Amino acid sequence: MPVLHNRVSRKELKLRVQQDPTPRQTISFYLYTPIADPQAFRDQWYISLKDLGILGRIYIAEEGVNAQISAPISNMDAFRNFLDSQPPFKGLRLNIAVDDDGKSFFVLDIKVRKKIVADGIEDPEFNMENKGKYVNAREFNELTNDPDTLVIDMRNHYEYEVGHFTKAIEIPSDTFREQLPMAVDMMKERKDRNIIMYCTGGIRCEKASAWMLHNGFTNVFHLEGGIINYVRQVRSEQLDNKFLGKNFVFDDRLGERISNDVLAHCHICGNPCDTHVNCANSGCHLLFIQCDHCKQKYEGCCSEECHDFIHLPEDEQKEKRKGKDKGRNIFNKSRIRMQEIAHLSDKKDA
Repeated sequence: MPVLHNRVSRKELKLRVQQDPTPRQTISFYLYTPIADPQAFRDQWYISLKDLGILGRIYIAEEGVNAQISAPISNMDAFRNFLDSQPPFKGLRLNIAVDDDGKSFFVLDIKVRKKIVADGIEDPEFNMENKGKYVNAREFNELTNDPDTLVIDMRNHYEYEVGHFTKAIEIPSDTFREQLPMAVDMMKERKDRNIIMYCTGGIRCEKASAWMLHNGFTNVFHLEGGIINYVRQVRSEQLDNKFLGKNFVFDDRLGERISNDVLAHCHICGNPCDTHVNCANSGCHLLFIQCDHCKQKYEGCCSEECHDFIHLPEDEQKEKRKGKDKGRNIFNKSRIRMQEIAHLSDKKDA
């Protein structure tokens, strides 16, 4: 029986990918479609995709598939044939990364989940088949030229911070499950307006559009293929680009440059900057924005506290890290944590 999981250390796999000259392409795709046996589906996909040299992160659930992958360009036709061999996936739109060298993933992880995107929805009457209308880049631009159209960003705060569409409304949260009821509440007085929802690749805004319709909204649209597909259409059709800054992505790149606008600021010094990094203190690993000056000053750490920590003897670091959960910080802008850091800096300067 073939091995259905990776047995090589992630550190070694990352080094292999970095040194491998094989041209690769970063791709994302999703599909809401019923899957009767997610575990069997997962195992079959793992065997097939591993044979094609596919790397990445794929979630399988009874409601469908959510994937972000890196594929050898030489195997793209074979990968497309694999998808087309399964009726629900035949002709599926693939979102090709914009600013990319293909070195975005270094291991193949396929996991079975309760949902392909965590939403917190428990209502048995909710139905993903009743979703908003797709709009492409041209239609999005035309609709948003109307000042009465509302544009809703269904991404997390740290994504919105570095880039968003002009006049987009932020649903200020770090989790999608919190945003869904917030979006309904924030827009409840404007149910008759045209509402366009968008996200990175389309999976969150598609579900959000269905949730808005489920809650009595009527004129709901969502951007087909999200920001990634919008940018490719804008460039290929020479349309006006209404997205400013960077598009945050959930792989080693942490962002695709869409326009030269820098909307965010360094979380330490406040200077213009939109480069996300993870704190060099492995006991923290906070995702935050840091400029080159602060990166050099703090050696990639998010605060003086963490900077001091990394210079402790390794045995002392290990002892202090015991029992601490750093998971929430990995993809979490964590406003409270950054406020704590600012408070510590203020006390030192006082």
